[in-house]
Amino acid sequence: MFNNLIESTSHAKEFKRRGSFLLFTSATYVVLFVITGVISIYAYEARLEEQTLEIVTLLPPQEIVPDRQPEPAERPNRPRETSNTSRVPERAIPMLGVDHPEIVPEKVSAAPNKNLPLPPGGAIITGRDFNPESIAGPGSQSVGGREGFQPRQVVTISDPPPPPPDPPKPPKIVSKGVINGNAISLPRPVYPEVAKKIHVQGTVSVQVLVDLDGRVVSAKAVNGHPFLIPAAVKAALQARFSPTLLSDQPVKVSGVITYNFVLSN
Repeated sequence: MFNNLIESTSHAKEFKRRGSFLLFTSATYVVLFVITGVISIYAYEARLEEQTLEIVTLLPPQEIVPDRQPEPAERPNRPRETSNTSRVPERAIPMLGVDHPEIVPEKVSAAPNKNLPLPPGGAIITGRDFNPESIAGPGSQSVGGREGFQPRQVVTISDPPPPPPDPPKPPKIVSKGVINGNAISLPRPVYPEVAKKIHVQGTVSVQVLVDLDGRVVSAKAVNGHPFLIPAAVKAALQARFSPTLLSDQPVKVSGVITYNFVLSN
């Protein structure tokens, strides 16, 4: 009996101790939650002070109209010129001036003619003599109530200078045949030793081109023995000729020089 009593008393203390611990722990958690909530409220209010609230107003889209250039102002209509302000000369009769002596007038009279002649630019025949303001200037004079012109100074235009002479044409090349007789200096070719040893002889023709001064500027053999051609070409380049004139102009000449190679006994 005492054993059971002692055991029940020990369990009651244990339950009491656990209940106190649970209550203390719950109270502690509640206090912590309350403190955390208060701190979060203050922190949120501080964050609200930093925020800037702006009101954004949305407007409906509008059509963009390009800028138009201002239209030019209408020019006032100018009044039409009357016959008194016409810019076209008028004449009473179609009479030419004294600068047309090739045309003989129909009637010849000793009385002076009071009508004005036709101007160089022409005029309309209206039965009166009238010069517009652009023509009647300070040098005009009145003839019978009508304006005329004083004769101006006659300026003689000299003949134009003659055209420059044509540039000289490039020299032509005159082709001739054998031109040995036209040579001023025609050196004889040296007989090659090889040709002498094998007894080669014969004629060699060399085509040459002579410049304006009579010098040979090119030479080319057209026939002959190969052993004799080099000596003939060398001699042709040393030849000299008198200048050839064509219409008093020196020209180039193309011809042939012939060389006869003969062995002496």
